[in-house]
Amino acid sequence: MGRILAIDYGRKRCGIAVTDTLQIIATGLKTVPAAELMDFLKQYTQKEQVDTFVVGYAKQMDATDSESMQYIRPFVKKLAETFPQTPVEMIDERFTSKIAFQSMIDGGLKKKQRQDKALIDTVSATIILQSYMEQKQRK
Repeated sequence: MGRILAIDYGRKRCGIAVTDTLQIIATGLKTVPAAELMDFLKQYTQKEQVDTFVVGYAKQMDATDSESMQYIRPFVKKLAETFPQTPVEMIDERFTSKIAFQSMIDGGLKKKQRQDKALIDTVSATIILQSYMEQKQRK
């Protein structure tokens, strides 16, 4: 079995999280500059088997698409074209940044550490992945 890889896509940075090979534990991997994301994914998939890509679906409070979807959609299309053998799924990412920030507080990180936007992106990707895994388990 391969890993599930989640992406919290942003115009500047993208948080990446992956599961273990048994797809039980979600772990933050790193944050990658958006311009380097495809190269990173190509290199990563050469070393590790990825069964599914999960990308955060940016919605507003009223469940309509947020402005961010205008650059997330083209990325998802390119991802599907670049890795045609790997399914790409999207999951609602509302509140992930807030949940990530709160979990950093709960985890005892100092204020300076909580201001690290790259860390917030990685934690957000982990929350997206965890949500996906929980949703998949319920089905």
